[in-house]
Amino acid sequence: MLFVENQEFKGVDYSDTSFSKGEYENCVFSGCSFASSDLSDVVFSECVFKDCDLSNSSLKNTAFKDVRFINSKLLGLHFEDCNPFLLEFFFENCVLNYSSFFKLKIKKTSFISCTMHEVDFIETNLNSSLFDDCDLLGTQFDNSDLEKCDFYSSYNFEINPDFNKIKKAKFSVRGAIGLLGKYNISIRP
Repeated sequence: MLFVENQEFKGVDYSDTSFSKGEYENCVFSGCSFASSDLSDVVFSECVFKDCDLSNSSLKNTAFKDVRFINSKLLGLHFEDCNPFLLEFFFENCVLNYSSFFKLKIKKTSFISCTMHEVDFIETNLNSSLFDDCDLLGTQFDNSDLEKCDFYSSYNFEINPDFNKIKKAKFSVRGAIGLLGKYNISIRP
């Protein structure tokens, strides 16, 4: 199996050429396109994806171990297909629209300044995660563990407290409206 360590990949378009399967440790992918690529069975450990496009890539049994995504486009990804062993990632200034984290255990995950329209967090364990300045329009939280999550600066979310664990979660007064949507009431400032 291919093992790559401490390498930097700049501006490579893997949507035209196949990505070599193997294990990538402490690598940086900068300005690379993986759009619609097959990343199945690849292991990424302590890697950074900066200004990359991974939209619609196949993630069957892909391992993301302490991986950072920065300024990247991650449309329509099925993270629930990833290898769950040591699964850990961080997202900053990313577009995650139409992606799915269905039934994953991703405690303490940070989402910072991300656009997350129509994301699936159904039955996801997000305990102690951070949603800092995220647009969560149409994102689904159902039977999710959101205890100790920080939604203070996020917006456009609807979370039903009857169907999610939200004990000790943090919300702003403005964001609390997203907890009352099921009541179909009008709230004025």
